Amino acid sequence: MKTKLIWLLALCLSPLFGADTLDTGDTAWMMVSTAVVLLMTPAGLALFYGGMTRSKNVLNTYAMVVGAFVVAFVAWIVAGYSIAFGDGGSMQSFVGGLGNAFLSGISWNDLSGTYPTYVFIVFQGTFAAITVAIASGSVIERMKFSTWLVFVAIWTIVVYAPVTHMVWGGDGALLFDAGALDFAGGTVVHMNGGLAGLVLAILVGKRAGVNKIAMKPMSIMLTALGAALLWFGWFGFNGGSAFGANGIAGLAFLTTALAPSVAAITWMILEYISYKKITLLGAVSGIVAGLVAITPAAGFVDVTGSFIIGSVGSVVAFYGVVGLKKKLGYDDSLDAFGIHFLAGLWGALSVAFLAVKDNDLLWDGPLKESGDRMGQFMVQLESVVVVGLFTLIGTVVVYYIATLLTGGARVNEEEESVGLDESLHGEKALNL
Repeated sequence: MKTKLIWLLALCLSPLFGADTLDTGDTAWMMVSTAVVLLMTPAGLALFYGGMTRSKNVLNTYAMVVGAFVVAFVAWIVAGYSIAFGDGGSMQSFVGGLGNAFLSGISWNDLSGTYPTYVFIVFQGTFAAITVAIASGSVIERMKFSTWLVFVAIWTIVVYAPVTHMVWGGDGALLFDAGALDFAGGTVVHMNGGLAGLVLAILVGKRAGVNKIAMKPMSIMLTALGAALLWFGWFGFNGGSAFGANGIAGLAFLTTALAPSVAAITWMILEYISYKKITLLGAVSGIVAGLVAITPAAGFVDVTGSFIIGSVGSVVAFYGVVGLKKKLGYDDSLDAFGIHFLAGLWGALSVAFLAVKDNDLLWDGPLKESGDRMGQFMVQLESVVVVGLFTLIGTVVVYYIATLLTGGARVNEEEESVGLDESLHGEKALNL
């Protein structure tokens, strides 16, 4: 089976071959992409989540997202990158080694294809950080900040890095070798973070008074601003995953603009049919659902594929938010599971049938080799099952480790009643 390493610019292994030449255009594109992806977490996601939170917890919600970013990025440098993209030896199918821990063995002038390896490391580090930050939306307003930070540090290394390795880790990695197509993180980021959020929501328990008292968001306008920043950053998220200033990046740019637009329109139609009203929160939720759904397919599909993925992704996420959560009774506070996991799942599976049969776009797998879409679907199904099981089990284990280390994961009743802004941080989002 032909390798995807050439298409992925040999990732972190290319310095070993010494044949790469730095391209200033690709380098500039990757640095800009990395910077706008970074903006997605401490600005975009933090505002998106913060605006939906009750006013007494908005600062804590913002702090959980920012805290997740800084802790996860450090964990990524310490060991996450090495586990994700290093040589795992006999364990290469599932995990990389620790040979590049603290970036050992990597020099400032090493290249990943046509741009510096350090840029690739930072780019991938921003993915690690936003993935775990997504999960925070499921447990806002009742989780101890100390437990959350410990969870982030361990989860990034123990769960995120191995999942990344299996999907994107190069020759010998389980799902990489199987030919799984995940352009920018449908499984690695969105299914991973969304499922981790659901697991945490169930383990931590429901918020006091949920479904009994009104829990009004502080500011839908802040959420809308956060969604705009997320969409802006997503052009680097998906476009940067072409790993160069090239035609595939241009395709990802188009699909990243089109799919969320279609998804937002779809969500608004669904809202009007269901409630006879169209809300701003619904519109921006549709945008994010479309962005999530197109992520695994952004560089593989055309305009038709974008329309289908965006519209169906919105329907799936809408059901997850307004139907499935109510039916099953879990308290996924800000719908990380309903939007990220479910839309990411749809996007990951749909690639098999909607990807363009163009070998200049495709990485590997049955579709590229022989045009076998059903065979590709089975590979995609394997990838979502493996990632789902690993994330489920790993998140449970990490949760109990973090809980043991911090003496419990949940704030007490008084702290929850007063609000986590004052009880945990001694601050208010606004002092009026």
